[in-house]
Amino acid sequence: MTDCLRAIEGLALVAALTAVFDGVHALGDQFVQREHDALTKGMHGSHLVYVNDGSPVEENPWRHGKEGRTCTASAYGRRSVSRHCLSYSAVQLASTLTVTRTLGYRVPAKALLAGTAINAITHGILDRRDPLLWLAEKAGKTGYIKHATVVRKAGGEGTEYPKAVQDVSGPGTALMELDQAAHRAIGVAAALVTTWITLRTSCRR
Repeated sequence: MTDCLRAIEGLALVAALTAVFDGVHALGDQFVQREHDALTKGMHGSHLVYVNDGSPVEENPWRHGKEGRTCTASAYGRRSVSRHCLSYSAVQLASTLTVTRTLGYRVPAKALLAGTAINAITHGILDRRDPLLWLAEKAGKTGYIKHATVVRKAGGEGTEYPKAVQDVSGPGTALMELDQAAHRAIGVAAALVTTWITLRTSCRR
């Protein structure tokens, strides 16, 4: 294969992978992710919570047996984000295989796994929120995060928001926008790595 054709192949593969990674991001985040994981993946702290639902032990210290098993809030958050990343990665990997195989292109397994690993690990790190807030601070975006918030409407007794509350991290906020921007940039990097491994593998054949 000439250098020109190889460059075209590489550009086409990067474009296809970037489109897939970006296109299925919302699917893995919004549709596939469990609601409970979305609510608890950012939990931090050394205080104890119950393993089965993440509720603080101090609110109900009388549970026993399996219901009474505990862990720290940070451990519970890591558990939730790990579950989310597994389902997110499964959606991404399946979508990538579907697109590339449908178009008659076979990406080597090690290249697929490398791209999936990059997306999964960075996704998990960013979804823990503290690293994303640190990046935002370094980029001078703290004021943006504090300014671009939303107010969740009061839902009444028994709902998640019984009273109106200001939200700084959910849909419609600056933090959510920064999160999506970071994931898109990482998706491009993952696509480049996947393509580089693919082209190097084909060179050796």
